[in-house]
Amino acid sequence: MSVLFNLVLNCFQKVKDEEYPKMDAACLKKQDAKTSAAIIGLLEGDAKFTALSKFEGESIVGRDAEDAEKLQKGVDASIAKGVLPKLEPPPTYVTIDVLGKTPDDVCNVIVGHMGDAVNTGGVVVLCGLSGTGKGTTVARLGELLPEGKTTGWSNGNVFRSLTLLAATWCEQQGLAEFDGAKALTPENLATFMGMLTFDKFDGAWDIKISGLGIEAMVSAIKNTDLKGPKVSKNIPTVAEQTQGEVVKFAAAAATKMGEDGLIVLLEGREATVNYIPSPYRYTLTMSDTAVLGQRRAAQRVAAAVLKEFPEGADDGKLAESVRTNSTKMAEGL
Repeated sequence: MSVLFNLVLNCFQKVKDEEYPKMDAACLKKQDAKTSAAIIGLLEGDAKFTALSKFEGESIVGRDAEDAEKLQKGVDASIAKGVLPKLEPPPTYVTIDVLGKTPDDVCNVIVGHMGDAVNTGGVVVLCGLSGTGKGTTVARLGELLPEGKTTGWSNGNVFRSLTLLAATWCEQQGLAEFDGAKALTPENLATFMGMLTFDKFDGAWDIKISGLGIEAMVSAIKNTDLKGPKVSKNIPTVAEQTQGEVVKFAAAAATKMGEDGLIVLLEGREATVNYIPSPYRYTLTMSDTAVLGQRRAAQRVAAAVLKEFPEGADDGKLAESVRTNSTKMAEGL
């Protein structure tokens, strides 16, 4: 009887260990999905962590809905201007429920669906609520797919490039400050977009800015001019009014790279990425939305514990810090 009991106990422990990794210094340092799982396991049933998770889950859903609404307004404005067509019907997505799946499990679904495109190139579009693991999936795909075959894409530098051009135009017109109404007319936007070229330069994909006295590669100024105050304080205005132009630019860029044999990994909101041509579209969902809040709460706790113990500590101290930080965050709501 004792042997049978021990076998059952060992099996139970194995399941628990697989479900919740051990929280130790190595796990904490990773700050990844396993770190979050370890913290969720450590705080299972903890009332304070449950309250924190509920708050984070509701915040995620609220923020995502607000962001989606803002993006849709920008897309609707672009449709009204004739910059973008109205998609009827919108493209379809393969839905992947990430509950109970590891990042590798999710990647295997995507790779299996892509078939030969894994070798020939294409564009992978990922959507889903915050916390479903889009960023983790993109990073893991980059590791799993053939080396040198993947690349990411972000619209951020396109918006920043347009902002730099619009702000420079305002300066050249003698305006005392940035004036979006004057700078962002349909005629000016068409001119500014014509000053941006996406192509291979010296063997590397890049955006070239050429106009208004600016001759620069985005890769060379992305951490200087494109992060300066002239751009940073005006980019919200420009981004709000140029969704359609930037989406079209991104679609052309992603298509170019895919046709060149690369696998382009692109994540975003459906309102905009619907316009990126691709048969490889995936929406990550979480059938138990409470887990979204747990993941985000665990990420916050993990960051706080790492800040407290950047060089690591014994398991007991780490566990105590996890509980203490979770309690502080919950009580601060």
